Amino acid sequence: MKVCSVYLSSRKDEMYLYVDKRDKLSKVPEALLELFGTAKLVMDIPLTANRKLARVDVDKVLEGLEEKGYYLQMPPPKDDYMLDLHKDRPESGVR
Repeated sequence: MKVCSVYLSSRKDEMYLYVDKRDKLSKVPEALLELFGTAKLVMDIPLTANRKLARVDVDKVLEGLEEKGYYLQMPPPKDDYMLDLHKDRPESGVR
C-alpha cells in the first residue's frame, strides 16, 4: 500500500497530479510544476492494486509513482457536440 496525495491544477480544469505523500511535490519536474500552476491539495488516499479510481487505472498511477515519482492525470477530452452549441463563435476560439 502507498499513501498518495492528489493535487488539482490551478491552470487546467480536471488535471490532477498524484504523488507519494511522503515526497510531496519534490520529485515532480520544475517544468511540469510551472505548467501545472498552483497545486491545490485535494485529498490523501491509500492506493492498493485492487482500489478503484474514477477516471484512471490504479495500476498506471502506482507505476508512475514507482518509476517517476508522480502520475499526471490529464483532463478528459471534450465532446465534439459541445463545440457545435455556438455555431456563430469566431474561428479563433478555443477548440
